[in-house]
Amino acid sequence: MATDRRASWLKGVLDLLVLASLTEGENYGYEIAKMLAGSGLGQIRGGTLYPVLNRLEEAGLVSAEFRVTERGPGRRYYRLTEQGRQTLAEQGRLWLAFDESVRTVLSSGGL
Repeated sequence: MATDRRASWLKGVLDLLVLASLTEGENYGYEIAKMLAGSGLGQIRGGTLYPVLNRLEEAGLVSAEFRVTERGPGRRYYRLTEQGRQTLAEQGRLWLAFDESVRTVLSSGGL
């Protein structure tokens, strides 16, 4: 029986996916997770997502702002920084080249 490797693949690219999820504007963690799940990536739990967001913030790739809401708990909104946009463009190109290489090898293997 084959092992499902999607979780380890996702771990390798989650930073990039989170950056890409913020290209249209700011958002908060739950909505980022919903968008990624809606893209077919499966449920991404807060224990996985929030450390990624914190790491991206510490690296200066996203900025964050806590906002109090009238109803319910406050939310921390994340926004892509210019450095984050540059990193996304660079790393996105590298990922797409890697993806193309993987597809080439898999295709030559009969898939």
